[in-house]
Amino acid sequence: MLPHLAVFLISAAALAYEILLMRLLGIIQWHHFASMIISLALLGFGASGTFTALAQKRLLDHFHFSFAAAAVLFSITAPASFAAAQQIPFNPLEILWDSNQFLYLVAVYLILSLPFFFAATCISIRFMHSRQSIHRVYLFDLLGAGFGALGIILLLFLLDPSECLSLICPPGLFAAAMVCLDRKTSRSVKAALILFLAGILIAVLTPFGRTGLRISEYKGLYAALRVPGAEVIRESSSPLGWITVVKSPVIPFRHVPGMSLNCTVEPPEQLGIFIDADSFTPVTRYRGNPGEAAYLDCVSSALPFHLLDRPSVLILGAGGGADVLLALYHQASSIDAVELDPEVVRLVREDFGEFAGHIYASDRVTLHIGEGRGFVAGTHRSYDLIHVSLLDSFHASAAGGFAMSESYLYTVEAFQRCIKRLRPGGFLSITRWLKIPPRDSLKLFATALAALERSGTDRPGLRLALVRSWKTCTLLVKNGEFTPREIEIMRSFCESRSFDTDYFPGITQEEVNRFNVTDEPVIHKGAMALLGPDRLEFMDRYKFNIQPASDDRPYFFHFFKWRVLPEVLSLKGRGGLPLMEWTYPILVMTLVQALAASLILIILPLFFLHSAGGRTSGEVRIGFYFLFLGLAFLFMEIAFIQKFILFLSHPLYAISVVLSSFLVFAGLGSSASGRWSGFLCRRGGWASRSAVGVAVGVIAVLSIAYLALLPSVFEKTMAMSDWAKVPLSMAFIAPLAFFMGMPFPLGLSRVADSAPHFIPWAWGINGCASVLSAVLAALLAIHLGFAMVVGFAVVLYAMAALVFWKPLG
Repeated sequence: MLPHLAVFLISAAALAYEILLMRLLGIIQWHHFASMIISLALLGFGASGTFTALAQKRLLDHFHFSFAAAAVLFSITAPASFAAAQQIPFNPLEILWDSNQFLYLVAVYLILSLPFFFAATCISIRFMHSRQSIHRVYLFDLLGAGFGALGIILLLFLLDPSECLSLICPPGLFAAAMVCLDRKTSRSVKAALILFLAGILIAVLTPFGRTGLRISEYKGLYAALRVPGAEVIRESSSPLGWITVVKSPVIPFRHVPGMSLNCTVEPPEQLGIFIDADSFTPVTRYRGNPGEAAYLDCVSSALPFHLLDRPSVLILGAGGGADVLLALYHQASSIDAVELDPEVVRLVREDFGEFAGHIYASDRVTLHIGEGRGFVAGTHRSYDLIHVSLLDSFHASAAGGFAMSESYLYTVEAFQRCIKRLRPGGFLSITRWLKIPPRDSLKLFATALAALERSGTDRPGLRLALVRSWKTCTLLVKNGEFTPREIEIMRSFCESRSFDTDYFPGITQEEVNRFNVTDEPVIHKGAMALLGPDRLEFMDRYKFNIQPASDDRPYFFHFFKWRVLPEVLSLKGRGGLPLMEWTYPILVMTLVQALAASLILIILPLFFLHSAGGRTSGEVRIGFYFLFLGLAFLFMEIAFIQKFILFLSHPLYAISVVLSSFLVFAGLGSSASGRWSGFLCRRGGWASRSAVGVAVGVIAVLSIAYLALLPSVFEKTMAMSDWAKVPLSMAFIAPLAFFMGMPFPLGLSRVADSAPHFIPWAWGINGCASVLSAVLAALLAIHLGFAMVVGFAVVLYAMAALVFWKPLG
């Protein structure tokens, strides 16, 4: 039993370390590039399969020592590899221009793969040592991973991510101690006591500390702190983000994106809140005098307040309160402000409440902690104005840092929901950063058109308006047609502020491109083309991807097209980077690298396994079986995490609940697979070979049923409380995950019976497939949608069942 508990601990520590690394790398670099690094670092699982396949006799002869040594090395390399990786001068923004960055990237991969290599070696050794109880080993492996995923997220509510790093070490040392105790010799008992004591001391006495993080010099926080006199005055952390509050008394923050150059009112000083060292939201000094906020009438997002009288307003993404102050200044009758991170709200309301003029305590303001899309889906209120403004940093947006970021706020379905929550004559107002050539602005326009058409609007062009300043663009979607009076107000508003009108009903060529002049009125021409009969042809011909995002393909920030790459590369010395969403080509590069490394790790051991155990006729089927399973399991897991983000209205809840549920219930399925297989084997004949086929059949039926039924179920239960939605989500996931946990132990048990020397090879292939599936799932979702990712998973499971029908060894 002790070795099983050791597997539980090492699995929990490994998955907790994976999630923690994503947080840490997301802070010092960018979130979606962090996930790519982790994907390749997980090739350590594949490398461990190769290593244990080549050295299995020696490892098995010294099982307790081998397991304990690998567990201790995991504990050492977990913090050490992250510290070492930070010393490498890697910058993802330069990888397409600087060939040295590719070498630095490979070095980061290799260093970060070490802890995963040692953790996976422990599990692989245990699989080889317990050939008759593989289903139990897999049970403890998945249970440990599930509890590790949930445990680290809970821990991140209490500690800074860098402080959590030291707490990854003790579970590895405790796992080594348990294996030593299992040997039951006096020396091993002494070793176990030393390991237990070391683990406790590390947890208590040696936190890694916040100073260990080296932020990229290209992130906003790094640049802000280079200003003379700038200082960090408050820090806090949670799984939602690492929050840093910066004061700059010498050169104060005066963050008013796109403020009219005609404005005569100087913005007051501000404090800067940086989330994960980049996303920026200001806290503005306000003493209660409305004249102090008059500068807020000089931004493009103020336009809808001139079209409405004392509107009721819903603000999605309240942040530091700038948009709430905008609504208060324009005499909004009521304001519902929604903010995802409760720590940001606490800072503005409590720690800096006096500085901010206690705007969050106004009797006109009601605060809601939650995700914007989820709030819109769950509320029954209607509004005159739904306001969404600049929910990301300009630097990351311009560099394509969000190209792989899923956003359910900018999809066709989200626009439809928002429009349904508008009162007659109300407006949905969305402000984005202005990019030239245009991307966000035209994609917003196309998304709004699709949403209005799906809602049954015959003439959507009469309900849209698009204006821009020198830095921002604002789209208005009206619940009704624009009136001549509103169009005249819009003209006057833009004229007095030197803003450009790119589209409104009846706009003429003479009214565009007058103040912030571009070579061609490209946004106006694009809007007119999208309204015309050749919309699809225009979107296909356009240099950037401006197809509307959907809930099934929620990648609004993905603008990349391969045919533009040669042109961008030709401009690399002349500021071509802003034209490139760099995360997409790097994702493809990651896939190529992972595929090459996986092929080496899969093929290399075969030469040695043949000499060690003789040639096995079913080795090709073994390889394909575990390859199919590794791809299918992660495809399914990733797709349903995305599906449940909408339902749980919170990405953190979705990841913790769905990931933990999948792993725990799959572990229970693994435990039941032994009895299930034994029952079928006693029946003999075809029944003994159908164990995987039956499980796959259930997986297929449940997956297809979920794709068909979940949207309507979510629609009817979206307004339920979180406490009700979490157990409901677990109930949905449980049966699917239970049967998904069966094929792997069933296949590995058959390998153990017929070709036991191939166990570590099968484990390694499954690990390599898991790496490939993470990257492949993202690429497939971008181009085909998450429903197709689930479809591919079902096909892969079916192919695995066909392979299982014949003996694997």
